[in-house]
Amino acid sequence: MAKKVIWSKKAESIFIEILQFYVKRNGSNLYSRKINTDIKRILSLLCKYPLLGKTTDVENVRVFIVRNYKIFYRIKPSEIIVLMVWDCRRNPAEFAL
Repeated sequence: MAKKVIWSKKAESIFIEILQFYVKRNGSNLYSRKINTDIKRILSLLCKYPLLGKTTDVENVRVFIVRNYKIFYRIKPSEIIVLMVWDCRRNPAEFAL
């Protein structure tokens, strides 16, 4: 059975920041739209096959890597909780959990 995608507030906020950064940097929303499409496509796939992502050191948290992005998520009985979408080109020191 396919699961429903739920975004945490933090994940949603960080993902919007990523999209806005590329709109500002590129002067166009084309790349941001492509990122959004790619992430939503992967989330749709994870709804059907939630164990596709690799396990992490954090209990019950998985990560799926697509291009330059890592999608961290938690599997619930009827939901996929998106914890974070991370742009791997970003300096990890800029972000504190």
